[in-house]
Amino acid sequence: MPRGIYECINCKHRETLDSTEALLEKSCPVCGGDMVLVEFQTDSDELALQTAHQPKSPALPETLESKLREFYLVDLERIEGNVFVFKVREILESDFEKVLRELEEMGYWAALKKRDDGVMLFVFPAGEVKDDNKWLPWLFLIATILTTLLAGYYLSLTYIQVLDYYGIPGIRNPYINAIAFSISVMAILGTHELGHKIAAAYHGVRATMPYFIPFPSMLGTLGAVIRVKSPLPTRNAAIDLGVSGPIAGFLVAIPVSIIGLRLSVPVPQNLIPQTQGGIAFGENLLFLLIEKYIVTFPENTVVFLHPVAIAGWVGILVTFLNLIPAAQLDGGHIARSFLGEKTHRYLTMVVGLVLIGMSFLWVGWLIWGMLVLLMGSAGNPGALDEVSPISKKRLALAILAFIIFVISATPRPLWVPG
Repeated sequence: MPRGIYECINCKHRETLDSTEALLEKSCPVCGGDMVLVEFQTDSDELALQTAHQPKSPALPETLESKLREFYLVDLERIEGNVFVFKVREILESDFEKVLRELEEMGYWAALKKRDDGVMLFVFPAGEVKDDNKWLPWLFLIATILTTLLAGYYLSLTYIQVLDYYGIPGIRNPYINAIAFSISVMAILGTHELGHKIAAAYHGVRATMPYFIPFPSMLGTLGAVIRVKSPLPTRNAAIDLGVSGPIAGFLVAIPVSIIGLRLSVPVPQNLIPQTQGGIAFGENLLFLLIEKYIVTFPENTVVFLHPVAIAGWVGILVTFLNLIPAAQLDGGHIARSFLGEKTHRYLTMVVGLVLIGMSFLWVGWLIWGMLVLLMGSAGNPGALDEVSPISKKRLALAILAFIIFVISATPRPLWVPG
């Protein structure tokens, strides 16, 4: 049945209605005037109109196709929405980061993936990368300096009390100790995040400035983070970003720990009252090696750590936590470079459950295990290029990261002596 096309006699508004009456009084939705029938619309007209308004799949731009053929011998298999899917017959350009840079200039990103039937290339519009907030990182930095100074001050008071109680010489100025603690913590965390930032810039990955996290606690901070805002191009890049932060922070934590242990004071165990309270800091292999070969303490003594030593201990613990091979942690990115997405997801689940099981050693592992499982539920997409091989240098870096992970491992970080 044909539909009527009506026009208002006052405002000339037109619309198609399910009617063929010659006049529709006061039915204009715009001005309320009378509408008159001016023509009919047939089913064929409506079909043509609907077809004209149907969304069409984008055609492959000639400039994009020409650019891709500089890098690959490809055949267009299909178009899925805005994604062009190609079957790769031969890779002409082995430097995927170069491919990605030139495609991004044209407004596209790409992904090179292995499939059962060979290598596939996915090309899609580049995502929008928003500008950073220029002031927020500085505000967080200033706040974290203040909270670490406050934490260092209270740690200094405890340290000075030990010096006074046992009549031991040492630095009794709480402000100097607080400043030393704050500088040490900020240096370790800042170097860690700076390592990530440099690696990201080297590989053309967009990343924010480091955000220090202030927290009024015994340590004064919850660490620092940077947020990656564009995909990791290759597995080599993923390893570089994963290892750069922990290695950089670890290299700073070593001298900080040595200086801090030299400032720490050993007290004979038989002089410590049974009612002596406090918090015990768990040992790691690095501290044990330092105490054995560099800063030795007499046997049967309890070492009261200087605030700088606590800062070094925190740096080692942060390194260990970040290198846990799960989810989107630094160690997780390294592991994902060698594992498929499904295998990595299973590894994350196992690690999360193991951490929860370790909560009998330290209640904090319960929180970390749940956090790992929560992060792992989002998966880890890995690098855009999962076809190009991992270089020998990156394999060596991954092994180095594993060694640091073992050396910095602290199964029981904190506890209250009973």
